Amino acid sequence: MRATRLSSVLMLLTSLLWFGPAQRLNAQQSASLRPERQSSTSLRKRNSDAYVPSEHPVLTDSESGGIREVIDNKYKKRYQEWKDEFLSTEIGRAQWELYSRHPHLVVTITVARGNTHGAGSGKYKWNDQGELIAATITLGTGINEGFPSAVYYPVMNALEPYESSQLLGGNVLAAAKIAHEFGHVMKMASTSEAAYRTQLKLVPVYNKIFLSNGHNVNDPQLVELAQQMGGNPVELWEDREYWGEANAMLYLRDRVAKESFHCKLFNKIKRSVEEYAKNYEERFTEIAKSQGVTYACSWK
Repeated sequence: MRATRLSSVLMLLTSLLWFGPAQRLNAQQSASLRPERQSSTSLRKRNSDAYVPSEHPVLTDSESGGIREVIDNKYKKRYQEWKDEFLSTEIGRAQWELYSRHPHLVVTITVARGNTHGAGSGKYKWNDQGELIAATITLGTGINEGFPSAVYYPVMNALEPYESSQLLGGNVLAAAKIAHEFGHVMKMASTSEAAYRTQLKLVPVYNKIFLSNGHNVNDPQLVELAQQMGGNPVELWEDREYWGEANAMLYLRDRVAKESFHCKLFNKIKRSVEEYAKNYEERFTEIAKSQGVTYACSWK
């Protein structure tokens, strides 16, 4: 069963730019959503006295770390709403502060057309000491819409019924996507440049052999390549995406803590994780339990 699933997913991934300029989150648009729809004024909103929305981006020079917000004027209003939602949570503020004051890592955030309902991270650079010094997060122009599949995105997918019933606004989905991308950056900060370059070089080689050998993942050549990369392309991709989802779950843990439906939402995440991400269940379980039974609900 595992080999069969691996083969089918590998066939899909070989048609994508798996390690291209950005790691894409291919969010699937819900048929019930309208393009550029604004959140209803009747939606519940959560305010924080500890946070005052900034009017200007955080800029840094190239020799020090920080956050660069490179946002076209036509996207600034919606971007600020997404950012404000992310920063309405304690974990969002903590992570933003971490990267705003980082001594050497520059995180560039931009909004671009193309992957409208998705987001991605890439353009990684390391210094001679092996420290990550640059990363770019690219947000689609409509990340407040479009729910990705539960298979690889159990956290963001779980939001769909709450947005459609107007219990949560589209900006919560957008903030979850931002958190997901911060998760990618955090994961990459603990990845060596050598490991990244090895994967960048060998993934196309693996995929080429896979397509020519009858989709046999047990081919000795593929087994050897997977050992060199630290996993086959599917395993590497799954691990990265589930770390992104783990960070999105941290954001939601704070965001819906006081909502009456928080247990239902987290139990929906739990069911998806058990069905599609059993091998990664521990990282989600630890987050669910990190703030006690109020957050864990029936998650055991």
